[in-house]
Amino acid sequence: MKLKNTLALAGAMAVVAAPVAVNAESFDRAVAPVDSESELAGGALIGALAVAAIVAGIIIVADDDDDEGVSP
Repeated sequence: MKLKNTLALAGAMAVVAAPVAVNAESFDRAVAPVDSESELAGGALIGALAVAAIVAGIIIVADDDDDEGVSP
């Protein structure tokens, strides 16, 4: 059971770390003129919710569920 949880945790961490590793490269981007505001509202909110869901999934997978009973 521990191996299963460890592999699930490692997979989740790889999914989270892959975009960060790609964005770590620095390169110059050309600036394009902007005529109006972007119509993609709430992009940061969706990203924050996705990160929260990933963290919640990692916590759920890493939980033992080996609680001992308290009654004799």
